[in-house]
Amino acid sequence: MWVAGRRTDVMERRANSEERKDSMAEMVEPGSGQTNQHQGWVQHHAAVTVKKPLHQVYALFTHFNDFPKYMHFIDQVTYIDNMRSHWVADVAGHHEWDAINQDWIEDRQVGWRSYNGFENEGKVTFQSLGESETRVDVYISYNPPLGFIGELAENLGVGSKFEHDLQNDLENFAAMAEATPQQETDPTFSAYLYNSDSAAAEGKATTQQDETMGSDYRRDSQDFPTARPVLDQDIINEPGEQTELPGMHIEE
Repeated sequence: MWVAGRRTDVMERRANSEERKDSMAEMVEPGSGQTNQHQGWVQHHAAVTVKKPLHQVYALFTHFNDFPKYMHFIDQVTYIDNMRSHWVADVAGHHEWDAINQDWIEDRQVGWRSYNGFENEGKVTFQSLGESETRVDVYISYNPPLGFIGELAENLGVGSKFEHDLQNDLENFAAMAEATPQQETDPTFSAYLYNSDSAAAEGKATTQQDETMGSDYRRDSQDFPTARPVLDQDIINEPGEQTELPGMHIEE
């Protein structure tokens, strides 16, 4: 499903992103270790412009379970319920955490905070730049692990590497979105899934992640499993609606 020529404009996109960072004083400098409201935490930022309409970009991004199919540093995103998810990723080392959604505004932003495991929180904002162009900004804050040693490692370059990886994966998202047919809001239809840089293609995805992807994570297969864990379509509903997830009973 991977189209080899999809990353030909990555360097141009990266250059444009760096220009935007330099032009906006409020942006966090790469690897700067800038603290946020949590004492000792550091914040990182990445941005990209996607050549797709705002609503489509927002809808594609909120399919968190698909991240390992086209991103490199995220090995697992599986759902606990319609508000909580479990993550495994390479963020200042290899870490796991459970997160809860917060501050979601349709077509404007999504947010989260961890409540178990690696301490982090963040938000993603979406801004229309025209009928077929959307700016995406990602802000991630985390508590460097191992206390003073973690802070030292952050200052010695761990933060810079993470921000580079974050920027690279945001560009992977842009490539995935731009390879998705117009008006389609499910990444399953993108020709960029399982690109050679993705966690799934490199065999980094966890066993739990592979189970949620079923047979579709094999690039030579067009079959989809009938028995599966919780997926995106189970939790993405119209505002105010509830969906009964596999194994969950909604009380009347």
